[in-house]
Amino acid sequence: MSTIRVTIWNEFIHEREHAVVTQIYPRGIHAVVADALREHAGDALAIRTATFDEPEHGLSDAVLAETDVLTWWGHAAHDRVSDAVVDRVQQRVLEGMGLLVMHSGHASKIFRRLMGTSCMLRWREAAERERLWIVNPSHPIAAGLTGEFFELPHTEMYGEFFDIPVPDELIFISWFEGGEVFRSGCTFRRGKGKIFYFRPGHETFPIYYDANVRRVLANAVAWLAPTGSAYFGNGRNITPSLSPISSRHIVDESLHRPK
Repeated sequence: MSTIRVTIWNEFIHEREHAVVTQIYPRGIHAVVADALREHAGDALAIRTATFDEPEHGLSDAVLAETDVLTWWGHAAHDRVSDAVVDRVQQRVLEGMGLLVMHSGHASKIFRRLMGTSCMLRWREAAERERLWIVNPSHPIAAGLTGEFFELPHTEMYGEFFDIPVPDELIFISWFEGGEVFRSGCTFRRGKGKIFYFRPGHETFPIYYDANVRRVLANAVAWLAPTGSAYFGNGRNITPSLSPISSRHIVDESLHRPK
Protein backbone atom coordinates (compact mmCIF):
# COMPACT_ATOMS: atom_id res chain seq x y z
CA MET A 1 0.00 0.00 0.00
CA SER A 2 1.38 3.43 -0.89
CA THR A 3 2.09 6.06 1.74
CA ILE A 4 -0.81 8.41 2.51
CA ARG A 5 0.30 12.05 2.42
CA VAL A 6 -1.47 13.97 5.20
CA THR A 7 -1.52 17.72 5.80
CA ILE A 8 -2.79 18.70 9.25
CA TRP A 9 -4.18 22.23 9.17
CA ASN A 10 -4.77 24.23 12.34
CA GLU A 11 -5.39 27.91 12.98
CA PHE A 12 -2.90 27.74 15.89
CA ILE A 13 -4.39 30.91 17.39
CA HIS A 14 -6.07 29.88 20.65
CA GLU A 15 -2.98 27.93 21.73
CA ARG A 16 -0.83 31.08 21.49
CA GLU A 17 -3.32 33.59 22.88
CA HIS A 18 -5.09 31.82 25.76
CA ALA A 19 -3.19 30.37 28.71
CA VAL A 20 -5.73 27.62 29.43
CA VAL A 21 -5.36 26.32 25.88
CA THR A 22 -1.57 26.68 25.95
CA GLN A 23 -1.46 24.45 29.04
CA ILE A 24 -3.37 21.69 27.27
CA TYR A 25 -1.82 22.01 23.79
CA PRO A 26 1.54 23.79 24.23
CA ARG A 27 2.76 22.65 20.78
CA GLY A 28 -0.59 23.29 19.13
CA ILE A 29 -3.53 21.02 18.37
CA HIS A 30 -1.90 20.13 15.05
CA ALA A 31 1.08 18.60 16.85
CA VAL A 32 -1.14 16.42 19.04
CA VAL A 33 -3.19 15.27 16.05
CA ALA A 34 0.06 14.44 14.24
CA ASP A 35 1.19 12.38 17.25
CA ALA A 36 -2.12 10.50 17.22
CA LEU A 37 -1.76 9.61 13.55
CA ARG A 38 1.84 8.47 13.98
CA GLU A 39 0.84 6.40 17.01
CA HIS A 40 -1.65 4.35 15.00
CA ALA A 41 -0.33 4.48 11.44
CA GLY A 42 3.41 5.08 11.75
CA ASP A 43 5.27 4.78 8.46
CA ALA A 44 2.04 4.39 6.48
CA LEU A 45 1.67 8.19 6.61
CA ALA A 46 3.80 11.11 5.47
CA ILE A 47 2.68 13.97 7.70
CA ARG A 48 3.15 17.72 7.39
CA THR A 49 1.45 20.53 9.29
CA ALA A 50 0.21 23.94 8.16
CA THR A 51 -1.18 26.89 10.12
CA PHE A 52 -3.18 30.04 9.49
CA ASP A 53 -0.30 32.55 9.75
CA GLU A 54 1.86 30.89 7.12
CA PRO A 55 1.85 32.34 3.58
CA GLU A 56 -1.33 31.14 1.85
CA HIS A 57 -2.21 29.59 5.24
CA GLY A 58 0.35 26.91 4.42
CA LEU A 59 -1.96 25.54 1.72
CA SER A 60 -0.35 26.52 -1.54
CA ASP A 61 -1.14 24.76 -4.80
CA ALA A 62 2.10 22.83 -4.42
CA VAL A 63 1.26 21.62 -0.89
CA LEU A 64 -2.27 20.58 -1.83
CA ALA A 65 -1.02 18.78 -4.93
CA GLU A 66 1.04 16.62 -2.57
CA THR A 67 -1.80 16.04 -0.08
CA ASP A 68 -3.98 12.93 -0.09
CA VAL A 69 -5.88 13.81 3.10
CA LEU A 70 -6.30 17.27 4.66
CA THR A 71 -7.41 17.61 8.28
CA TRP A 72 -9.02 20.90 9.34
CA TRP A 73 -9.27 22.49 12.78
CA GLY A 74 -10.40 26.11 13.13
CA HIS A 75 -12.40 28.27 15.49
CA ALA A 76 -11.21 31.87 15.86
CA ALA A 77 -10.50 32.90 12.27
CA HIS A 78 -13.05 31.22 10.01
CA ASP A 79 -13.93 34.48 8.24
CA ARG A 80 -10.26 35.41 7.73
CA VAL A 81 -9.38 32.32 5.74
CA SER A 82 -8.61 33.36 2.16
CA ASP A 83 -11.34 32.62 -0.37
CA ALA A 84 -8.61 31.72 -2.86
CA VAL A 85 -7.38 29.02 -0.49
CA VAL A 86 -10.94 27.75 0.02
CA ASP A 87 -11.38 27.58 -3.76
CA ARG A 88 -8.28 25.45 -4.23
CA VAL A 89 -9.10 23.15 -1.30
CA GLN A 90 -12.59 22.62 -2.72
CA GLN A 91 -11.16 21.77 -6.13
CA ARG A 92 -8.74 19.28 -4.62
CA VAL A 93 -11.58 17.59 -2.72
CA LEU A 94 -13.55 17.28 -5.95
CA GLU A 95 -10.46 15.74 -7.54
CA GLY A 96 -10.21 13.11 -4.79
CA MET A 97 -8.41 14.58 -1.77
CA GLY A 98 -9.97 13.48 1.51
CA LEU A 99 -11.06 16.09 4.07
CA LEU A 100 -11.37 15.49 7.82
CA VAL A 101 -13.22 18.37 9.52
CA MET A 102 -12.98 18.45 13.30
CA HIS A 103 -15.22 20.03 15.95
CA SER A 104 -15.64 23.80 15.36
CA GLY A 105 -14.50 23.33 11.79
CA HIS A 106 -18.23 22.89 11.11
CA ALA A 107 -18.33 26.70 10.69
CA SER A 108 -15.30 26.88 8.41
CA LYS A 109 -15.66 28.33 4.94
CA ILE A 110 -14.56 25.12 3.31
CA PHE A 111 -17.05 22.86 5.13
CA ARG A 112 -19.95 25.26 4.57
CA ARG A 113 -18.96 25.57 0.91
CA LEU A 114 -18.93 21.82 0.42
CA MET A 115 -22.16 21.26 2.36
CA GLY A 116 -24.08 24.17 0.82
CA THR A 117 -25.81 24.94 4.15
CA SER A 118 -25.13 27.06 7.24
CA CYS A 119 -23.72 24.03 9.14
CA MET A 120 -24.76 25.74 12.39
CA LEU A 121 -25.97 24.08 15.58
CA ARG A 122 -26.72 24.56 19.29
CA TRP A 123 -23.87 24.61 21.81
CA ARG A 124 -23.13 24.94 25.51
CA GLU A 125 -19.77 24.86 27.29
CA ALA A 126 -20.44 23.29 30.69
CA ALA A 127 -17.74 20.59 30.85
CA GLU A 128 -20.45 17.93 30.66
CA ARG A 129 -20.12 14.23 29.92
CA GLU A 130 -20.52 13.02 26.33
CA ARG A 131 -21.38 9.49 25.24
CA LEU A 132 -20.66 8.68 21.60
CA TRP A 133 -22.81 5.80 20.42
CA ILE A 134 -21.33 3.73 17.59
CA VAL A 135 -24.29 3.38 15.24
CA ASN A 136 -22.35 1.98 12.27
CA PRO A 137 -19.95 -0.52 13.86
CA SER A 138 -18.95 -2.14 10.54
CA HIS A 139 -17.58 1.11 9.12
CA PRO A 140 -13.76 1.29 8.81
CA ILE A 141 -13.74 4.55 10.79
CA ALA A 142 -15.09 2.61 13.79
CA ALA A 143 -12.50 -0.19 13.51
CA GLY A 144 -10.90 -1.19 16.79
CA LEU A 145 -13.45 0.50 19.04
CA THR A 146 -14.85 -1.83 21.69
CA GLY A 147 -18.32 -1.85 23.15
CA GLU A 148 -21.35 0.06 21.91
CA PHE A 149 -20.09 3.54 22.81
CA PHE A 150 -17.23 5.47 24.34
CA GLU A 151 -17.34 8.47 26.66
CA LEU A 152 -15.56 11.77 27.14
CA PRO A 153 -15.79 13.08 30.71
CA HIS A 154 -15.75 16.82 29.95
CA THR A 155 -16.79 18.34 26.63
CA GLU A 156 -18.49 21.27 24.97
CA MET A 157 -22.03 20.29 23.97
CA TYR A 158 -23.14 20.43 20.36
CA GLY A 159 -26.85 19.81 19.85
CA GLU A 160 -29.36 19.36 17.07
CA PHE A 161 -30.57 20.83 14.83
CA PHE A 162 -27.26 20.52 12.93
CA ASP A 163 -27.85 22.25 9.58
CA ILE A 164 -26.07 19.87 7.22
CA PRO A 165 -27.29 17.77 4.29
CA VAL A 166 -28.34 14.24 5.17
CA PRO A 167 -25.02 12.40 5.64
CA ASP A 168 -24.09 9.59 3.31
CA GLU A 169 -23.22 7.55 6.41
CA LEU A 170 -23.77 8.22 10.11
CA ILE A 171 -21.17 6.56 12.33
CA PHE A 172 -21.51 8.24 15.73
CA ILE A 173 -24.41 9.86 17.60
CA SER A 174 -23.60 11.78 20.76
CA TRP A 175 -25.67 12.06 23.91
CA PHE A 176 -24.77 14.76 26.41
CA GLU A 177 -25.27 14.97 30.15
CA GLY A 178 -27.63 17.92 29.67
CA GLY A 179 -29.92 15.84 27.45
CA GLU A 180 -29.01 16.96 23.91
CA VAL A 181 -28.08 14.62 21.06
CA PHE A 182 -25.94 15.26 17.98
CA ARG A 183 -24.81 13.59 14.75
CA SER A 184 -21.11 13.47 15.67
CA GLY A 185 -19.60 11.32 12.93
CA CYS A 186 -20.83 11.95 9.39
CA THR A 187 -19.46 11.09 5.97
CA PHE A 188 -20.10 12.84 2.66
CA ARG A 189 -18.83 12.57 -0.91
CA ARG A 190 -18.24 15.50 -3.20
CA GLY A 191 -16.91 14.81 -6.69
CA LYS A 192 -14.36 12.06 -6.17
CA GLY A 193 -13.45 13.19 -2.66
CA LYS A 194 -14.60 11.84 0.70
CA ILE A 195 -15.36 14.03 3.72
CA PHE A 196 -15.66 13.05 7.38
CA TYR A 197 -16.97 15.41 10.06
CA PHE A 198 -15.99 14.39 13.63
CA ARG A 199 -17.41 16.45 16.49
CA PRO A 200 -15.11 15.97 19.55
CA GLY A 201 -12.27 18.42 20.08
CA HIS A 202 -12.96 21.70 21.93
CA GLU A 203 -9.66 23.47 22.68
CA THR A 204 -10.23 23.92 26.43
CA PHE A 205 -10.50 20.16 27.02
CA PRO A 206 -7.75 17.53 26.40
CA ILE A 207 -9.94 15.57 23.99
CA TYR A 208 -7.25 14.87 21.38
CA TYR A 209 -5.33 12.89 24.00
CA ASP A 210 -8.22 10.44 24.40
CA ALA A 211 -7.34 6.98 23.09
CA ASN A 212 -10.64 6.39 21.30
CA VAL A 213 -10.64 9.82 19.65
CA ARG A 214 -7.07 9.25 18.46
CA ARG A 215 -8.02 5.88 16.98
CA VAL A 216 -10.97 7.41 15.13
CA LEU A 217 -8.75 10.14 13.66
CA ALA A 218 -6.27 7.57 12.35
CA ASN A 219 -9.04 5.34 10.99
CA ALA A 220 -10.62 8.33 9.29
CA VAL A 221 -7.41 9.35 7.54
CA ALA A 222 -7.00 5.83 6.17
CA TRP A 223 -10.61 5.78 4.92
CA LEU A 224 -10.39 9.28 3.40
CA ALA A 225 -7.38 8.48 1.24
CA PRO A 226 -8.13 8.74 -2.51
CA THR A 227 -9.38 5.61 -4.23
CA GLY A 228 -11.17 4.67 -7.42
CA SER A 229 -10.85 5.68 -11.03
CA ALA A 230 -9.82 8.95 -12.64
CA TYR A 231 -11.97 12.05 -12.01
CA PHE A 232 -13.67 13.78 -14.91
CA GLY A 233 -15.46 16.72 -13.33
CA ASN A 234 -15.29 19.24 -16.13
CA GLY A 235 -17.62 19.49 -19.12
CA ARG A 236 -16.24 17.76 -22.22
CA ASN A 237 -17.32 18.10 -25.83
CA ILE A 238 -17.06 14.58 -27.23
CA THR A 239 -17.08 14.87 -31.02
CA PRO A 240 -16.27 11.23 -31.94
CA SER A 241 -19.18 8.96 -30.95
CA LEU A 242 -18.92 5.51 -29.39
CA SER A 243 -21.27 4.10 -32.04
CA PRO A 244 -22.34 5.43 -35.47
CA ILE A 245 -24.83 8.32 -35.60
CA SER A 246 -27.03 8.26 -38.69
CA SER A 247 -27.73 11.99 -38.86
CA ARG A 248 -25.60 15.00 -38.08
CA HIS A 249 -26.48 18.28 -36.42
CA ILE A 250 -24.58 21.51 -36.90
CA VAL A 251 -23.87 22.93 -33.44
CA ASP A 252 -23.69 26.63 -32.70
CA GLU A 253 -20.88 26.55 -30.14
CA SER A 254 -21.71 30.07 -29.00
CA LEU A 255 -24.73 28.64 -27.20
CA HIS A 256 -22.41 26.72 -24.88
CA ARG A 257 -20.26 29.66 -23.86
CA PRO A 258 -21.25 32.12 -21.11
CA LYS A 259 -21.75 35.70 -22.23
